[in-house]
Amino acid sequence: MQSTEEIIRSFITETILFTHEEYPYPDDASLLENGILDSMNVMELVTFLEEQMGLEIADDEITPENFDSINQLARFVRSKQSMMT
Repeated sequence: MQSTEEIIRSFITETILFTHEEYPYPDDASLLENGILDSMNVMELVTFLEEQMGLEIADDEITPENFDSINQLARFVRSKQSMMT
């Protein structure tokens, strides 16, 4: 079973970076500062997480604290999942 980080990394690599190569950044690299995500990509990522992880993400949760790196995204997803159980 893939980890949350692997799932997010794969989505970003294939859908946003348009490559099947390995994700080229460390998991703590800023997705915003490195230009990996823009506002449209963030919305794509929100939709993906809601559909694939069964989450409901409120507008006020779409913040750099939650969406700025793979690590932060994975922590956010796990936090949301733990609230659902």
